[in-house]
Amino acid sequence: MEAIRALMAEVPDFPKPGILFYDITPVLLDAAATTQVIDALADKASALGATKIAGMESRGFIFGVPLAMRMGLGFIPLRKPGKLPRETYRASFEKEYGEDVIEMHRDACGAGDRVLIVDDLLATGGTARAAGELVLSAGAEVAAFLFVVELGFLKGRTQLQDRPIDSLLVY
Repeated sequence: MEAIRALMAEVPDFPKPGILFYDITPVLLDAAATTQVIDALADKASALGATKIAGMESRGFIFGVPLAMRMGLGFIPLRKPGKLPRETYRASFEKEYGEDVIEMHRDACGAGDRVLIVDDLLATGGTARAAGELVLSAGAEVAAFLFVVELGFLKGRTQLQDRPIDSLLVY
């Protein structure tokens, strides 16, 4: 994972002054590095007993879809408001630099499903917490949260303390 860490770009004052943004896109430019990340996520996910994988728009899609394919599971897109065409559940949350909302189709999962929630980054935990609320709203169980990068100094884990959480890289 140190090779992945070396590819990460730290961008100061993005998206607003005072924020240090950890940019995963240099990893995505390197096919071998991206494959290494998906392999590592699959290794961690294999023992979780998930029946579906959910990912938050948009970078959660980048890692969630290939992980779901690798594991032979369906993928649940968690999207911004108005992007899903059928009935949805909705959850609002605060991020480290503003408020937002995500939605999930009402028929994406249900009783008996164990949903693994995947994203590129755990910061303050608001987005992940809202994703978990969507899964629970549908009557499914959150199997775990899995992240490529975790900003440990922002203590996002505290919002997710009742579920297993794992990250490939922690800053």
